[in-house]
Amino acid sequence: MAKIVECVPNFSEGRNPEVMEKIVDAFRGKPGVKLLDYSADKDHNRMVVTTAGEPEALKKAVIEAIGIAVAHIDLTKHEGQHPRMGAVDVVPFIPIKDMTMDEAVALSKEVAAEVAEKYALPVFLYEKAASKPERENLATVRKGEFEGLKEKMAKPEWQSDFGPKEPHATAGAVVIGARMPLVAYNVNLNTNDLAIADKIAKTVRHMGGGLRFCKAMGVELTDRGIVQVSMNLTDFTKTAIYRAHEMVRMEAQRWGVTVAGGEIVGLVPMQALVDTAEYYLGLENFSMKQVLENQLME
Repeated sequence: MAKIVECVPNFSEGRNPEVMEKIVDAFRGKPGVKLLDYSADKDHNRMVVTTAGEPEALKKAVIEAIGIAVAHIDLTKHEGQHPRMGAVDVVPFIPIKDMTMDEAVALSKEVAAEVAEKYALPVFLYEKAASKPERENLATVRKGEFEGLKEKMAKPEWQSDFGPKEPHATAGAVVIGARMPLVAYNVNLNTNDLAIADKIAKTVRHMGGGLRFCKAMGVELTDRGIVQVSMNLTDFTKTAIYRAHEMVRMEAQRWGVTVAGGEIVGLVPMQALVDTAEYYLGLENFSMKQVLENQLME
């Protein structure tokens, strides 16, 4: 059976449809590659693409997409709410079917070596592919963002794993690695006070003493006049969506703020939604076998 790997590259462009379509085209109509989803946010100024396929075919498509982004995204002119250090900010590979994590790590390193050589782009390895323990956490690698990258890379402990030892002039650097499936979940708040979202995010995330598998930050949604707590749940089986949602709601009450709604970015494992439905509906002895579509697929 064919090995299947998923890749969820994040590009620092969420406002120019022409550039976004050029990037996404790299995944369209390619044998052995399936474009699953892509979404962009103007406030974040960022696009997340979800794609999957056979390792070699997906590898070629990802490398092509990175080249397009490097050619068309200029971070010296980029502004947005989401932290970023590169035109292609992060490229995680996720083993899905008949593929081990070690194989996903090996694939991520192959891509890292090729894009470093082909596009003169510095590459940092993270998560399961990290070359050092302190590089496992994406937030740590990205700290200082594009604007602080030159100074950061001048330090011996922050030289790139592949490619040049200084940032690309307009594309910065890219973070590539392998990880388990992640759920990108945001909670919107009925306030325009970013300080409140920041305080809640600091409380909810693991670094602040909150949920173990939660990364969070406050984001301003200018177009809607509200703020949100933007979260990455790095292991939804241990930090469930409902648990993150309820903790944000609980902390918001301290500031007299209510929750406007939740938002899932990109794709989400069915089990994560079933777990959430089970909690809110108080279901007893529920299993995935009771999901109609799941049974039809077997």
